[in-house]
Amino acid sequence: MNERPNPDNVHSEIPMEIGFGRQDPYAAAVPPIYQSSLFLFDSYAELENVFAGRSPKPIYSRGDNPTVQLLEQKIAEMEGAEEARAFSSGMGAIAATVLAFVHPGDRIVTVRHVYSDAFRFFEKVLKRFGIRVDYVDGRDTELMIAAIPGARLVYLESPTSMVFELQDLPAIARAAKEHGALTVVDNSWATPLFQRPIDAGIDIVIHAASKYLGGQSDTVAGLVTGSREHVATINREIYPYTGAKLSPFEAWLVLRNIETLPLRMRHHNDTGLEVARWLAAQEQVGRVMHPVFAEHPGRSTLTGFGGIFSFEVTEAVDVAAFVDALRIIRIGVSWGGPESLVVPAKAALSISPETNVFARFGVSDRTIRLNVGLHRAGELIADLGRALAAASRPLHPEASSGAPHSSAPPAPISLEQ
Repeated sequence: MNERPNPDNVHSEIPMEIGFGRQDPYAAAVPPIYQSSLFLFDSYAELENVFAGRSPKPIYSRGDNPTVQLLEQKIAEMEGAEEARAFSSGMGAIAATVLAFVHPGDRIVTVRHVYSDAFRFFEKVLKRFGIRVDYVDGRDTELMIAAIPGARLVYLESPTSMVFELQDLPAIARAAKEHGALTVVDNSWATPLFQRPIDAGIDIVIHAASKYLGGQSDTVAGLVTGSREHVATINREIYPYTGAKLSPFEAWLVLRNIETLPLRMRHHNDTGLEVARWLAAQEQVGRVMHPVFAEHPGRSTLTGFGGIFSFEVTEAVDVAAFVDALRIIRIGVSWGGPESLVVPAKAALSISPETNVFARFGVSDRTIRLNVGLHRAGELIADLGRALAAASRPLHPEASSGAPHSSAPPAPISLEQ
């Protein structure tokens, strides 16, 4: 697969006036924040109509709030879905979705290297209720399909966290439908601009809106999109009872920041690719884990790339010294904001091993995750180059004395994939 995704060929434009705009009596350019816990009624009949489901008017903001509903309408439109539900975090969205559809004795099929807190949720919470979770190498489509019969739910991330492995979403979705399994994918990395899983046959799409949709590192939020029937199941079975509601102010922040998503994602795509290709050419880097280098059918659903990926440094690099030598790039978890950040797997591997996804699936302690923020590529490359030089020791002792060594140079990595 030699063609490169084109970030200008986005799946959909940002819907600017969904649920707002011309409907506002004051023609405000920005939607208001309905910072109210409850909503009042003019009569008994009006209240009864709402309780009976004959009127969509909000009652209480733990259930519905007009500002939050605007965000739900917008993300549903962007993903090509019928409905959406917002949550106070991405994990709130993941937990509510899974719990709405699985029951004791059910089985879930998911991918290795799944998001770390999703892994902990599967291992610590679901197992208490007798729900089995099978972890499969998502790159192997035949292996994934073979694991589906008898499963209630298939949970995907394309690409996965930390190592960025792709899955063939259309093929997995077709197999899941044949066997009556529900498919769920976390689409936070690509956003609806660079991947629309529903178009590929996936049932439910989840976003950690704290990432690219929020885009400013000032919001924690989650979103679920899907068919009207599936979202209604989440609303009926789980949503009202867990308290994971999104506040009006944070919904407003995500609404505001979605307007700049195409500009930001184009920058993340372009700068991330430039930095990834530079890293791939450095002798201190063993490999770069970015989907641009993957010859995999999972590339077919991507029209662009997020700006977060990982790379492995060689034994010549002291990981801690490298991280500490960075100046523009900071140390921090999460991603999707203007900051450029690193997370070294060596530090993450110190988390308790019983629920450590990195240890469970063999992430190398030489892996470093890099979030390319809104810096210029040249700034980041210079910072990475300085840090690699500062943290490196000669691979060959004789090299430090000036004596030549006979090892052949490493084979160049093709950048035409």
